[in-house]
Amino acid sequence: MGDIATDVVAVLPAPLAGGLALGTDTAVRIGLTPGGSAANTATWLAGTGTPVTLIGAVGADAAGAARLAELSAAGVRPAVARVAAATGAIVVLSDPQERTMLCDRGANQLLPVAHATAAVRDAGDAVHLHLSAYPLFDPGSAPAALAALDAARQAGLTVSVDAASAGPLAAAGSAAHDWLRGADLLFANLDEARVLVGDPTADPADAARELTGLARSVVVKLGAAGAIRADGDRLLRAEAVPVDAVDPTGAGDAFAAGLLAAELAGADPLAALRAGAALGARAVSQLGARP
Repeated sequence: MGDIATDVVAVLPAPLAGGLALGTDTAVRIGLTPGGSAANTATWLAGTGTPVTLIGAVGADAAGAARLAELSAAGVRPAVARVAAATGAIVVLSDPQERTMLCDRGANQLLPVAHATAAVRDAGDAVHLHLSAYPLFDPGSAPAALAALDAARQAGLTVSVDAASAGPLAAAGSAAHDWLRGADLLFANLDEARVLVGDPTADPADAARELTGLARSVVVKLGAAGAIRADGDRLLRAEAVPVDAVDPTGAGDAFAAGLLAAELAGADPLAALRAGAALGARAVSQLGARP
């Protein structure tokens, strides 16, 4: 469950810090691709052969129709509301190691509560709900996200949440802890984990262990340094898969898909962590956030 968007990805030839020539032109590589964190994860999941339904919202516009067609073609079952707003759009400024996003959530802000809860209830033999946290950051979509989490727990589904973005987490303050508390699995990159523990220099392993006070299991993604997973007192580490980095857009979304697909298929926690790293590496090696 979460955002669906159109991405305009501009990959700079130099690092973002200093790579933009302000007030003039900068030559970049540009791609127009489907995006949205939850839609990306759903598509990567479908690519592993995992049956997946995506709950979200798009506009009653051409972009919304195109995003829905792409999801269906990728093997994702869309449980998507069409609302009276423009489909979400994101401008992504990227270099091979980092990305900055300019976001217009558009229709994603208008996800109806009734639609979200009905989609969870009607998901048939679903066993797990994965929520990308962007809907939680917006007062327009937060009620639907919270209602879906509640409906999933009432239905006996396990739940994972991707912390999504450090800036909105920081702005949310203590409310973010309330949203995440009780999740079976929390995904966060290092910046997000440090925001959640309130320490900008926290050691990754220490942050992961501390966050198990919120979620039963915590995965902290470390980019080229791999990833760690805390399950109670147990700490697991997976190395990153070496690739020629092109664009990190959607790497975390793919990582979540790889881990979830493996774990839902019965893999042990370390094998699932490694599967996440492998799919994240595939995402980094290409332009755009989808397979």
